[in-house]
Amino acid sequence: MAKNEIILTPEGLKKLEDELEELKTVKRSELAHRLKVAISYGDLKENSEYHSAKDDQAFMETRISQLEKMLKTARVSNSADTTKVGVGSIVVLNDIEVSEKIEYRLVGPAEADVFENKISYESPMGQALMGKTVGATISVDAPIGVIKYELLEIKASS
Repeated sequence: MAKNEIILTPEGLKKLEDELEELKTVKRSELAHRLKVAISYGDLKENSEYHSAKDDQAFMETRISQLEKMLKTARVSNSADTTKVGVGSIVVLNDIEVSEKIEYRLVGPAEADVFENKISYESPMGQALMGKTVGATISVDAPIGVIKYELLEIKASS
């Protein structure tokens, strides 16, 4: 993997492309209108609407630049391999200590979302899972200590 390469699932790639398109078309147009209205209020020195719109514009242009850079270096991984864990794999784990099953999807860092059980392959859990096969025991260092999991199942992304 190249140093600056970003690995994404097909869904992650689409999400970033959609966000970039939205920012470049809809959001830029909305901000241009906000700036035009704010400028019409006169004195720009103490015009809070103008300064707010300029701040939002700077943030948006930075995000556009970030997205373009990510997409330029993106590699799509669509793991159909159910014999070993890779980016895109869905894994079913058993927390050995509390005997609780949990399902995660391994994704690139740009797509990670703990609320959707999507974990980055760069996270401690993701690194521990990469390349593992069903039946493996995975140990993950956490603030509360080492947590051990048993890898019960590997599913291909749909």
